[in-house]
Amino acid sequence: MKLHLRTLVLVLSLLAFLASGCAVRLSATPEVVKVQAPSYHLEQEYLAPTASPLGDAFGPSTGGTDEPNDQPYGDVFFQNFGVNPRIDTEDDSFSTFAVDVDTASYTVMRRLIGDGYLPDKDSVRIEEYINFFEQGYTPPSEGAFAISIDGAPSPYVENYHLVRVGLKGYEVAPEDRPDVVLTFVIDVSGSMDMENRLGLVKDSLRLLVEQLRPTDSIGLVVYGSNARVVLKHTAVEDGDTILRAIDRLEAEGSTNAEDGLREAYRLARRAFNPEAINRVILCSDGVANVGNTGHDSIWDEIKEYAEDSIYLTTVGFGMGNYNDVLMEQLADNGDGFYAYVDDIKEAERIFVDRLPSSLQVIGRDAKVQVEFNPAVISRYRLLGYENRDVADEDFRNDAVDAGELGPGHSVTALYEVKFQSDADPLAKALTVYLRWEDADTAEVIEINRSIAQADFATEFERSDPHFQLTAAVAQYAEILRESYWAKDVGTTLPQVAQQARRIAEYFPQNAEVQEFAQLATAAIELSTTR
Repeated sequence: MKLHLRTLVLVLSLLAFLASGCAVRLSATPEVVKVQAPSYHLEQEYLAPTASPLGDAFGPSTGGTDEPNDQPYGDVFFQNFGVNPRIDTEDDSFSTFAVDVDTASYTVMRRLIGDGYLPDKDSVRIEEYINFFEQGYTPPSEGAFAISIDGAPSPYVENYHLVRVGLKGYEVAPEDRPDVVLTFVIDVSGSMDMENRLGLVKDSLRLLVEQLRPTDSIGLVVYGSNARVVLKHTAVEDGDTILRAIDRLEAEGSTNAEDGLREAYRLARRAFNPEAINRVILCSDGVANVGNTGHDSIWDEIKEYAEDSIYLTTVGFGMGNYNDVLMEQLADNGDGFYAYVDDIKEAERIFVDRLPSSLQVIGRDAKVQVEFNPAVISRYRLLGYENRDVADEDFRNDAVDAGELGPGHSVTALYEVKFQSDADPLAKALTVYLRWEDADTAEVIEINRSIAQADFATEFERSDPHFQLTAAVAQYAEILRESYWAKDVGTTLPQVAQQARRIAEYFPQNAEVQEFAQLATAAIELSTTR
């Protein structure tokens, strides 16, 4: 009886906490989506993901500590956003999406493979796999952002080419960034005691304190059953006080994430500095079982704070009792980004190596629109960004919420395209438009860049090594998420792993690329037991 009651309480509380937020993303009934088959004019129907909180999108729930039968983890929630179709340019020659700099999906995969499991197919978001890797783009010589475009024949789909669209923000030296006012809201509920999750949070915070400047400041809010301030904003020059507060954190109680976020934003508002970077950073496993949002939804509050330049970053910890859906949507609503920390090396990458771009915003509501020339390109498909879709007519509608970019951020999108057989190779094949609002001046800026078929590499192996890496990572993700398109072309994990090992030879000193080759190889054996 206790087990069943706990399950009921968890489900009802999670429904209450997610009710208003999920209504934005999810529908209660399945929608039939028509997807054009790859090489002919038949259509294949499949069911778009249903968003019932008790359905597959939210995974199994045991309510206890034992994992469900045949499942590596209980209480792990992911959402499937479907797979983009191939589109004929004569039907729609525009592709529009909001930028995304999240990387959590990739590190969740790395954690799962390290534990001996292939990732849940619903956890795979291709754009986050791609954007985990630095792409070697050249920063802009002037202005905030630069656009890069290159292409080559696809090694996976006959008669198709791949196009890499890259964005790069200007670089800011650590000493040149503004001061930061950081408000950490830390989940100290009982589930954070599992796997020493809270211990990894504390180690991550110590790394960050060592990286910050004396004039930066940190405040700490914790929440279990209730939220409370454990440290008012304190200058980093008084680092010993901050570290003592971090060391005293202990796991306790239930998980009232709503109360924690509200208390953190109140504290951030009191310490707000218009000349500084103001950011709330949530560290949690994302599973809330106390509190509800009511009519004054926490989602709306988060958006309002973001409009006032208090941004939200969500950082996930742990597996089993983990809610990827909530962490990703919180970051979306808070105009921030979502990362997952599976070990101290990833904490160092997020909080130390990428600190300036992780904290500062230089471009708000950034959107990309790609215009394909029907005389040159007959068909295209965007790989990933399914939950970042923007209506073509809203590209220049500046009231539409989109993504945020920081200094040094790079964003990559990969397209699969088919050229017309009689296309002029010197004609413009596609044009990429980037539109954003300057975070300092509120000026809306738009830039563009084009590429012709003649500018594509003639062989995949002769293209930029970063391009080759992006293609291999994307195909790996396509296979893991069991994409219709990966099944159609018959590419296997051994083939992708072989490509990954070959490409890794271009990057002998890049630990992340070397690790990807190892992960792709490890996935081969795991796939036989899936």
